[in-house]
Amino acid sequence: MQEIAAGFERFRREAFPPRAELFRRLATTHTPNALFIGCSDARVVPELITQREPGELFVIRTAGNLVPPHGQGADGVAASIEYAVNALGVADIIVCGHSACGAMTALASGTDMSSLPATADWLRHADASQALLDASQQGEERIAALIRFNVAAQLTNLRTHPSVARALAREELALHGWVYDIGSGDIETVDTTTGTVTPLTA
Repeated sequence: MQEIAAGFERFRREAFPPRAELFRRLATTHTPNALFIGCSDARVVPELITQREPGELFVIRTAGNLVPPHGQGADGVAASIEYAVNALGVADIIVCGHSACGAMTALASGTDMSSLPATADWLRHADASQALLDASQQGEERIAALIRFNVAAQLTNLRTHPSVARALAREELALHGWVYDIGSGDIETVDTTTGTVTPLTA
């Protein structure tokens, strides 16, 4: 905790002053242009890998970058999606998976999750992704495939949310699937139909 507090002191002393005007504006203005849905993994920092300033990304982070399909009950993910689309009017939603994802690794390798019942229940939102795996795929190949399929499946789940469906129908919103490689810093885009990937280009 002392290191975190010391980091805040460095922020106040070194990072805040050059951006003081930006933060004064952000105190009364909130107009992000994209919603970034990523994993809770500490190694994946949306603002860092996209080089966005504070206020430019609306961020949801969940274990396995999972997006439950729209249902009758309220939940934090659904509320955040609805707010980003209907209230903030974001133009793009990015679902970003990543290499070495602990959630996808556990599912791909059949890890015993009995000591993590809440996590196991949450990861059921990746069932559709697992169904796409080829039985012949093993090890790292199987994990990488599941990471890709999972991004595509979560984009499908996104489309079940009424706010997203309406914005897509009006052509006011675009969906994007990414896989970020931690070791290389590369990003590939995921084809939502086939699960194949191509390098991200600006």
